[in-house]
Amino acid sequence: MAPRRPIGAGVFPKPVDSPAPIPPDPAELYAALDLGTNSCRMLIAQPKGSQFHVVDSFSKSVQLGAGLEGSRRLSRSSMGRTISALRVCQQKIKRHKVKRMRLVATEACRRAVNARDFIRKVRAETGLQLEIIQPEEEARLAVISCAPLVSTKTEQLLVVDIGGGSTELVWIDLTSVPKRERPRAIMRLHAGFHTPDSPFPAAKVVDWISVPLGVATLRDQFDDVQDDAARFALMSWFFEENLAEFAPYKDEQTRIGFQIVGTSGTVTTVAATHLGLKRYDRTKVDGLRMTSDQIDKVIRGYLDLGPEGRRRDPRIGQDRQALIMSGAAILQALLRCWPTDRLSVADRGLREGLLYAQMSADGVLEDAPY
Repeated sequence: MAPRRPIGAGVFPKPVDSPAPIPPDPAELYAALDLGTNSCRMLIAQPKGSQFHVVDSFSKSVQLGAGLEGSRRLSRSSMGRTISALRVCQQKIKRHKVKRMRLVATEACRRAVNARDFIRKVRAETGLQLEIIQPEEEARLAVISCAPLVSTKTEQLLVVDIGGGSTELVWIDLTSVPKRERPRAIMRLHAGFHTPDSPFPAAKVVDWISVPLGVATLRDQFDDVQDDAARFALMSWFFEENLAEFAPYKDEQTRIGFQIVGTSGTVTTVAATHLGLKRYDRTKVDGLRMTSDQIDKVIRGYLDLGPEGRRRDPRIGQDRQALIMSGAAILQALLRCWPTDRLSVADRGLREGLLYAQMSADGVLEDAPY
């Protein structure tokens, strides 16, 4: 016979003590904002070991560079959209009481004749002070953001950052750096591509280039071509022509010890499509290594879908469908120039580079393996 249950037993569940998360100390927080040709993105983070922990984030398509190709000016509507997004960023910075920050603008503001007026307007309406950075610093920040993804077996590294208005490529020689030190040697580039003599093994920057063609600017160059496949082919070959002055382009490279790391919305979208993700998952995409055959298969699939099919594909979406083919054309050109068995996918970029650079300069990151 089963024992009787005491009257009232189990009516109310026993409370479980779960302390509320401790809010981070504002003195430990850093903010990094990247205002590009298409997007406004921000991270707020605190150092954690040799990495950092993201406390808050923001990302929105603002299309700051819309119409810039023809007018060389930032339009009133694009500035309005961007300032609305920056107000949200300012509120997050204020809420978290962040004191250390870098807020940067890139290619659209480098090219626009009214960029300085825009910067002043942003300061007046949001209190945020944007800084227009030059292509070399943009390339350097993209490189150090990818340091944790660099294999210890890598001897020649090519980092590619496909942006909205420009594409940065940096070729790095790691042969003189001990294997275990190679990711850390990449991180030390936060001080500059050409640093004075250092007691540490140095990563040698062989060459770098900033091509003034990104997913938006390359698309605009061939906007009048109606045929989808023809436009894609023209964009890919045109981008390759603009790499002619990049020194490593001229020499055939061995595949052994060679690694390409690609960082951009294009690369992560291609990776998500390859994985068949119904919903984007950064943990599955960041650090993924794709073969050139897998990338070609995804790109061929995009072409087979056509513009309407890409628009309906949830992995691409309405916002990105207009830009995914110009990004894919850049990616295909790179794999044509430097045939490789693998491309490492990085869901990271300028924001992460800005955070690593600030934290490294302040000495708050632990000197530990990545």
